[in-house]
Amino acid sequence: MFSERIDRLTSSLIRELLALTQKPDIISFAGGLPAREAMPPLNLIDLPPDLSQYGTTDGEPELRAAISAHLVELGLRCRPDQVLITTGSQQGIDLVSKLYIDPGTPVAVEAPSYLAALQSFRLFGARFVELPLTARGVDPDQLLQALQTQQPAFAYLIPTFQNPSGVCYDDATRAAVAAALRKTGTPLLEDEPYRELVYEPVDRSPLSARLEQGQTWMYMGTFSKTGIPGLRVGYLAASEDVHPYLVRLKQSTDLHTNRIGQWWCAQFLNSRDYPAHLERLRVFYRQRRDAMQAALTRHLGDLAEWTMPNGGLFFWVRLKHGGDTRALLVRALERKVAFMPGEAFFAGASTAYGAFMRLNFSHATPEQLDRGLAVLAEVIREQQAMTRKDTSAGVMEI
Repeated sequence: MFSERIDRLTSSLIRELLALTQKPDIISFAGGLPAREAMPPLNLIDLPPDLSQYGTTDGEPELRAAISAHLVELGLRCRPDQVLITTGSQQGIDLVSKLYIDPGTPVAVEAPSYLAALQSFRLFGARFVELPLTARGVDPDQLLQALQTQQPAFAYLIPTFQNPSGVCYDDATRAAVAAALRKTGTPLLEDEPYRELVYEPVDRSPLSARLEQGQTWMYMGTFSKTGIPGLRVGYLAASEDVHPYLVRLKQSTDLHTNRIGQWWCAQFLNSRDYPAHLERLRVFYRQRRDAMQAALTRHLGDLAEWTMPNGGLFFWVRLKHGGDTRALLVRALERKVAFMPGEAFFAGASTAYGAFMRLNFSHATPEQLDRGLAVLAEVIREQQAMTRKDTSAGVMEI
């Protein structure tokens, strides 16, 4: 009845959790929702009336020019006509999937990686080449070997405040990763939704800026984390060899992204208040990150381990004694606390992945962070006690 790819369509745990967490009594660490009080005002008073008409597939010229200028400041060789406005950066992932992936096509991804990207790649039949993350990013030697032996269609990397791990590649890793991509000629899909949410000085130079002239690169960004996510405006800048194909795929998908959201983003990006807004945002989220760090230490210090992120919106937490965080989620939801189990962020399968969880700190207040993590600690201890009891019972039966 349906196409064969529907059999590969997995449900999104985030989407299911977001439906639950709309309830006001839930303390949610699940999605990457920006705090409502941190969003800029949605001012549409000066909205030009001609925006009620259809627009161009590439996007509004004013917005593409502003994005191009920003990317040039970051070191990318990018003209406005290389920028495609997308309906959220998620659409960029979908367009690249359509461009490159047939059933069995190898795609290199970090382990762990953004679960919605994995879902899109899997839908089109990708065969995953996993690149384990370290505290400094992917291992350049492992990357080079994987690129040479597996010859993936492209490498999907999130080098700055990676989702879910929060890892930020250091300068040496960025240089070595770019060298491996140059040596093998592997196309790069670089996803940077969190680069502006930086709380300590770190290297954030794009990998795409380190590639050679003529090499294929695609660079994604969004206004959902710094602006208003409900407008669903992102962008996909790309090298000249692939940009025209992405535009045609976009045209066949939804013709163009909504013009009202594009207009607002252009005014926002070009406003004198934009740099000050980013600084206010960083102060706001740094305080929430610090509140979660303190609450984690207070409640889970003996139960889990983690590294405090220098940016982004997430803590990546591993239970010291292992466990099944999907089962843990069921018990936590009964007590009105939600989080993301870690195994959903891996392309492959392993019982070790069950010990991980992703905790978001942007949406809950400091008081909710503390209360929710206290509940989570209770649930973890209860699960561990049940596991010990079951193990003891098994030994006695033997």
